Amino acid sequence: MECAVYDTYVTKKDGRIMHFDVIVEANTPHEKAIEYGKEYLESVDQGGQKMTQEECQFCHIQAAPPVVAKDISQSGYYIQKMEGCP
Repeated sequence: MECAVYDTYVTKKDGRIMHFDVIVEANTPHEKAIEYGKEYLESVDQGGQKMTQEECQFCHIQAAPPVVAKDISQSGYYIQKMEGCP
């Protein structure tokens, strides 16, 4: 599966930065990737934080590793947590 990676930086409620990638199937619209990012923010008690094309930018296309492809098949997206993520 080819996937699109969206590099995402969101300011948390405490003012610190959360850095994560929203990874979706390659043909998924950007707006849907943002929606998935907002869903993830809700799940980690950061709902309502600003999440637009400015915070969530397309980075590249790559082959999805098996664990990523499995999550995308099941829920539509995969979150790669990086800095400041719970």
